Amino acid sequence: MRVLELVARHSAGITDTEPARRTGLTPERLTALLRMLRREGYAEQVTERVHVTGTPLARLGSARGREQALRDQLQQVLDRLRDTVGAAVHLSRYVDGEVRVTRYAAGPAAPAVHEWADFRSCAHATAVGKSLLTQLDHAARRDHLARHRLPRLPSRTITSDKLLLSRLAAQPPTAPVLDLQEYAVGTVCAAVPVTAGSAVGCLALSLPVERAHRLRRAADQLGRDAARVLLPLTP
Repeated sequence: MRVLELVARHSAGITDTEPARRTGLTPERLTALLRMLRREGYAEQVTERVHVTGTPLARLGSARGREQALRDQLQQVLDRLRDTVGAAVHLSRYVDGEVRVTRYAAGPAAPAVHEWADFRSCAHATAVGKSLLTQLDHAARRDHLARHRLPRLPSRTITSDKLLLSRLAAQPPTAPVLDLQEYAVGTVCAAVPVTAGSAVGCLALSLPVERAHRLRRAADQLGRDAARVLLPLTP
């Protein structure tokens, strides 16, 4: 975001030496970030070392049509992520004490999770729900569990408040949260946090169980690419 802000401030263009000096990023890391910004359309390279603001960023910054531009840009990012990881991708938020899947990208080769039980009542069983709960403090987690019972879905589902709270507390913040057929038999999922401002959110993927051997690698890829989703969420 700091690199993007620097590019946006210089309408005539900025050389790569300025972001490097202001952020302290290594040349390798800066090159990778600028490549990502170009790929997403947020920056354009006009000469070998000079970048300017890309068209999508200018469109998001204008008042007219901003909301639609934001939705379109976010959907394009999710569609590309779906194709990159080879799985359905879901963006979720924790809003007013409830789990909400706000957007997703799926397709014939990347089917979305079938919501056979309301996601709002199944945070204990889904990668999405557990990822969102790990981002809350202990009191907020207990409040959520007080409002939602822990029904047993498949046999792998955790139904003990104590055990669930222990698992959430032990979850490493940088590691993907996994759902290994805890919500639905035949489906495995993984989720990584996506935090924009004070909002609690996560990005998740789902795979048929016969492709479970791809889950860890796909989850790692999702984690590396999560920053792409933050860009349209925090224009």
